[in-house]
Amino acid sequence: MSIIAKTLSEQVYMLVRDRILLNELPANHPIRQDALAKELGVSKIPLREAFARLERDGLLQSITNRGFFVYPFSATEAEEVYALRLKIEPEAVGRAALKVTDEDKKKALAALHALDKAGPNDKSVVGSLNRDFHMSLVRPLRQQTTISIIERLNMIAERYVHKHLEPAGRRKRAKKEHTEMFEAWSAGQSKVVENMVYDHIATTLDDLRGQFDSDNA
Repeated sequence: MSIIAKTLSEQVYMLVRDRILLNELPANHPIRQDALAKELGVSKIPLREAFARLERDGLLQSITNRGFFVYPFSATEAEEVYALRLKIEPEAVGRAALKVTDEDKKKALAALHALDKAGPNDKSVVGSLNRDFHMSLVRPLRQQTTISIIERLNMIAERYVHKHLEPAGRRKRAKKEHTEMFEAWSAGQSKVVENMVYDHIATTLDDLRGQFDSDNA
């Protein structure tokens, strides 16, 4: 697959990022940069630029004399990422609800509808659409540092969205919770939506704990 684009490094970044988030690149094995560059039809320069950015995002780690590795998909990482989201995201959404404009509501509703329309087999887009919706509730806060931190956490958490939605019934429950969160947020119910977001993230983490325990057993 070749890439022809004005922003080549950005395109490479997005392609490699999506493969990581979909768990298509194995952890604990060095990424074969020559083979990947050839597959994408690019030189190693934009690939290295993309890798450096992915390392800053917390999706890759660089080991001296060994190359770049994908961080292992693990219960430990899930615990850390979701715990950090619980500390920051609910309160940020609650404060954002007090600043919502009509344009913000339109964008969030569009993000919600796009997520709802995604089919059960659309693994390549469900994670990013889920992230888009969650971030649409945060962005009206208009505090860039907070928004950037939450988006980075949501990006890492995207790897676990697919695992979380594996059991039957999870998508239906998530859809209901997302709709209720949007309605409270749109109505400016700051504390209500803060509690909803906290419960939503906490329940997801509890579900993942159970799945990892089952896998280990």
